[in-house]
Amino acid sequence: MYYRIIVILFFFSTFSHAQSSQLAYNYFQKGEYEKAAVFYKQLYTKNDVRRDYFKQLLSCYQLIENFEASSKLLTTHLKKFPDQPYLLIEVGYNLQLQNKKEEAQSYYEKTLKTIDTNPFQGGTIGRSFQENHLLDYALLAYKKAMELNPDLNFNIDIANIYAEKADVENMFDTYLNVIEKNEVYYETVQRYTGKFISDDSEDENNKLFKKLVLKRLQKSPNDSWNKLLSWLYMQQKDYDKALIQELAIYKRNKDNLDRIFELGEVAFNNKDYETSKSSFTYILDNTQNSSLILDAHIYLLEATIETATTTKEHETIEQKFQYLFATYGNGSSTLNLKISYADFLTFTKDSPNKAITILKEVLSEAGSDYQYGSIKLKIGDILVYTNKFNEALINYSQVQTKLKNSALAQTARFKVAQTSYFKGDFKWALTQLKVLKKSTSQLIANDALDLYLLISDNIVGDTIHNALKTYAKADVLAFQNKNKAAIDTLTIALQKFKGRSIEDEALYKQAELYAKIHLYELAENNYLKLIALQKDGILVDDAYYHLAGLYKDNLGKIEKAKEMYKKIIFEFPSSIYLVDARKQFRKLRGDHLN
Repeated sequence: MYYRIIVILFFFSTFSHAQSSQLAYNYFQKGEYEKAAVFYKQLYTKNDVRRDYFKQLLSCYQLIENFEASSKLLTTHLKKFPDQPYLLIEVGYNLQLQNKKEEAQSYYEKTLKTIDTNPFQGGTIGRSFQENHLLDYALLAYKKAMELNPDLNFNIDIANIYAEKADVENMFDTYLNVIEKNEVYYETVQRYTGKFISDDSEDENNKLFKKLVLKRLQKSPNDSWNKLLSWLYMQQKDYDKALIQELAIYKRNKDNLDRIFELGEVAFNNKDYETSKSSFTYILDNTQNSSLILDAHIYLLEATIETATTTKEHETIEQKFQYLFATYGNGSSTLNLKISYADFLTFTKDSPNKAITILKEVLSEAGSDYQYGSIKLKIGDILVYTNKFNEALINYSQVQTKLKNSALAQTARFKVAQTSYFKGDFKWALTQLKVLKKSTSQLIANDALDLYLLISDNIVGDTIHNALKTYAKADVLAFQNKNKAAIDTLTIALQKFKGRSIEDEALYKQAELYAKIHLYELAENNYLKLIALQKDGILVDDAYYHLAGLYKDNLGKIEKAKEMYKKIIFEFPSSIYLVDARKQFRKLRGDHLN
């Protein structure tokens, strides 16, 4: 019985203490410092070894300018803990708050001198200076401790102070010192520096970081410097430059090709097919790993499919598929090859039935739920290709159910929304898209938002949704690679619904399709019509950007391309195309981009 009473009393004591601590914190956060001080004083009295209680109580007194109470607290605490040099900083800062700067500085200098006899105190002293916003003194403390004992490493603390002071160059340089001292901190440094790096190669921070890393690389070749440069170029989407760094790392170590493979994947997903091809070709030339070789071949094939335009090229791709099947067999090891082949058969060769047969056979070979889900998604896509929307929805929904909360499930939900839109069930599509706008996948979230806006903008005031239904029909045809039919359907939409909100979407979609089938002048005409129609519309910067690409890559009108890029740079500063427009403009102007 006595034991139970002790336990109960202990429980209530602990609960009461925790409650007081939370109340004190809440009052402090709300700026009610007098109320917070009452609770922190109780907590400090019961447990004066807790530095956080002491510090918060001291801060409460200082924030309400009760310097009599703060001075008394400091005197009492110093008597209890005379061997804690950081307390001298608190005394000094308390004087500084009372405009007694000279007296305060004498305490700061006295604290710094204690590092001479014990460099290990440098960390505590430096952090105490930081807590009181005395950043220059904190730097002195950390640097002095490291000079006296080279085994100490406060470089991350020093770099963080430079960040707080907005001294970016010294911050970057110090972070690089961290890696130079111990490469194990590479990922930590990358995470911290990443906060100051953008996707714009012309950003001053990007240029400064590159300069500092290159300087280190020239001084002493080191994998970490190449990795940082590769990472920087990846942020800027300069995948060709990133590949140069990755090749340098591999040639130095001959370790493994994983980083080059990952770069090839990223480049492929960002439609830089040339860099992707270069990455996977290098892998084929430098490995004997059969699994890696097959995966590299698949990516090379898919990149080639994306860039192929002639029947002859398609025949060569077919032959390559057959060669790989003959080489690697028809079993589970070629599952990804079969999925890729089914996609090629459907969307390039218009043989969906053969593709469906292959994929249904492959389902039994799936070695994981992820593989199963990937195959079901592809079957759904092919069913959409053949206008079997309801069957497609069943396949997508099965993936959602089987792989809840996964990336594939989010992709499946988007495909459910898209297919519902294709078949004219706009309300259900919107229901799905509302959820997906908050997707953890930025790509899915962006696609969901675009489709959501398209539908919501074009069902208002149109109870039978004829305009949107016509546009959706064209969208289905475009999905099915029936580009001529899609263009003709959009022409009908433009004639029947001129002046309606669907007009700008139809012009833009038709321009994309014209460009896809190499009717570049017609694409140009559509983009110009769109710009004239909606000078401030949400698609105008898209039109300028793609028009610039047409002038640059297809129509040989370089001056006009520069003009379009300048439009984005000066008139659309928040455009997602701004960074690339600036980069392309500088290239066309003849600037040297290294």
